[in-house]
Parts: sequence; C-alpha cells; structure tokens
Amino acid sequence: VPLEAATLQPILMEEFFSPPAAEYVLPTLGEVPPGEPPDPKKCSPREYLEFYIFPVVLPGLAALLQEAEKEKCFEGRRTKFIPSDFLTEWLYNNNPKRKDESFTELFSIPFVKDWLKDRPRPPIPLSLLLSEEDASILIQSFWRGYRVRCDSEIQELRQWQRKLRDEKNITEVVKKFWTKQEAKGKL
Repeated sequence: VPLEAATLQPILMEEFFSPPAAEYVLPTLGEVPPGEPPDPKKCSPREYLEFYIFPVVLPGLAALLQEAEKEKCFEGRRTKFIPSDFLTEWLYNNNPKRKDESFTELFSIPFVKDWLKDRPRPPIPLSLLLSEEDASILIQSFWRGYRVRCDSEIQELRQWQRKLRDEKNITEVVKKFWTKQEAKGKL
C-alpha cells in the first residue's frame, strides 16, 4: 500500500470517543446514579466519585460556566470574576449536609475567614470594579478639575491660600483649638 493512500484515509470521530456521548450528561444537583449507594468507606474510587462527588461538583461546574458567561469572562482578557471564589461559595451552599441552612456569602464561610486571616488578598483593581460608564465619568471629572485648576484666577487663589496657611500657621491654630475643646470635655 502506498504511503499516500494510507495517510489520506478519512478519520472517523467515533473511533476517538469510545463511550457514547449520552453517558456524559451532567447530573442535576443531588441526582445520584441508579442503584443502591455504596458504603463510602468500602467502595471503589470510581463508585465514590459517581455517587458522592459528581452529583455535587458537576452541577457546580455548570453553574460556574453560566456565571462566567453572565459576567462576560469569555469576551475580554481581564475580569473581576474569580471562578474559585464562586465555586467555593456554590459548593459550600449546595452541600447536601447543609440542606436546611441559609445562604452564606464567601467571606462569611468559616474556613474562608480562617484562610484569609493568615493570607490576606490584594484588593481588586479599580479598573475591574468600575463599569465603562462609571470609569468615563471619573475620567471626565478628573479632566474638568485639571482644566479648572489650570485657570490663572484659580492658580492665584490657591497661591494665596497656601501663603495664608504658611503665615498664619493654621495647623498650629487648629491643634490648639482641639486641645482646648478636649480639655473642656474632660472637666
């Protein structure tokens, strides 16, 4: 058989996927495979995953993808959405052992509080927190303020205030005033 004939054969995708796709339908929350649940301490790892882990984790991953799509994570490079935070909160609140308990926010979860006490996280940059409209308003107000401060009359006023502060020693006057006020309060 010539080499060209062997390499140009069509590839059937079914050959790559041994189990049918119907086996991989995501379960809904709490839905376990049919049959009696095995003893978690004596069952095989596969049975443990199928009966105890996948019924909770797979719906959580589906919810994570839906939330990421809602937060428009697939449209840009940067986003304020933190998938691990969402999944942690979702799994904690949808834990079958916590059925009757109320919703708990991420930073109120006990183990998250303990973790963040020792390892505080940096704040989310303002550029990720602001909407485009809020950011444009902030930039425009800064620009307007800059243009006003460039005005010669405003410059003259600011120099006069600076000179007055230096000559009258306003900070000392204010300190003395508050010292007197505190002394009156202690009597």
